[in-house]
Amino acid sequence: MAVQTQLIGSSSTFLDAVERASSAAALNRPVLVIGERGTGKELIADRLHRLSPRWSAALVSLNCAALPENLIDAELFGYETGAFTGAQKARAGRFEDADGGTLFLDEIATLSAAAQERLLRVVEYGELTRLGSNRAITVDVRLVGATNEDLPRLVAKGRFRADLLDRLSFEVITLPPLRERAEDIDTLASHFARRMAAELGWPRFPGFTPRAMALLNSHGWPGNVRELKNVIERSLYRWGDAETPVGQIVIDPFESPWRPPAMPPAVSGVVTDDPVAAVAVASAPPSAEPFPGDLRGAVAAYEKSLLEAALERCRHNQRRTAASLGLSYDQLRHALKRHDLTGE
Repeated sequence: MAVQTQLIGSSSTFLDAVERASSAAALNRPVLVIGERGTGKELIADRLHRLSPRWSAALVSLNCAALPENLIDAELFGYETGAFTGAQKARAGRFEDADGGTLFLDEIATLSAAAQERLLRVVEYGELTRLGSNRAITVDVRLVGATNEDLPRLVAKGRFRADLLDRLSFEVITLPPLRERAEDIDTLASHFARRMAAELGWPRFPGFTPRAMALLNSHGWPGNVRELKNVIERSLYRWGDAETPVGQIVIDPFESPWRPPAMPPAVSGVVTDDPVAAVAVASAPPSAEPFPGDLRGAVAAYEKSLLEAALERCRHNQRRTAASLGLSYDQLRHALKRHDLTGE
């Protein structure tokens, strides 16, 4: 697994996770890395390997969610000639490829019950059997698993083996999301920007405007560091000016005044010429309460609350708000003025 991105940050929550990984690296025990998408779980796996006595051997990775269930066993444990249709010659699995080194299993929570059972045997006894064979093969592999799931909760639901979790959780490293390490955003943004500027052939990175930095620091970053990296690279590419500070941050590459509107939900038994009211009525949850006598007032109140929620969700970008409601920009402006929500 080739890892190109460094572990960058100075926040205490982030440094605590990195330090825990550094301490666990020297021990020949399984480790679980937990974190949201884009938090750098694969980078922690790389650190666990590089700082371990196994650093000179292979670091092999497999995304368990990327393969259908019927291929997971073949990928992990290998197979012999004729083990299944298409198996024209024997092939070693990822465990054998990682012998003497480290095997990183990303999205480990997606493994089937059968694959979990076979994985438990390898973790417990250091032995596996290729598909189509009766011969046990001994392997020496350090296992690192990663997931964004709450594995104890999956055990309680019967979706993950308790005994396998016990074996894998010698150490658990939980990575903080970017929103919990906000002091690292400036450092990460500058790092990604300098690299992108060099890729674009700029003589230097001219920096960000204060307004651009304010936007970077106010965004929630649901995609975490990976999302931040993509946003920075896209913003520099679209800015296209190596001499002036980057003043526009492109968080949503789909944002456009000509973006196809979402289809409004079907309305049963309601006819109205007002498109905002139609969306409001269609979106209203069913209620067991008697319908109020003032139908127009109830629709207007709900319409206003819908507009306010959409504006908040789209950070008061009116074109994005219009698109999210399936309205044209002019229709949205008319509705905002009607409810005194223009802020003018």
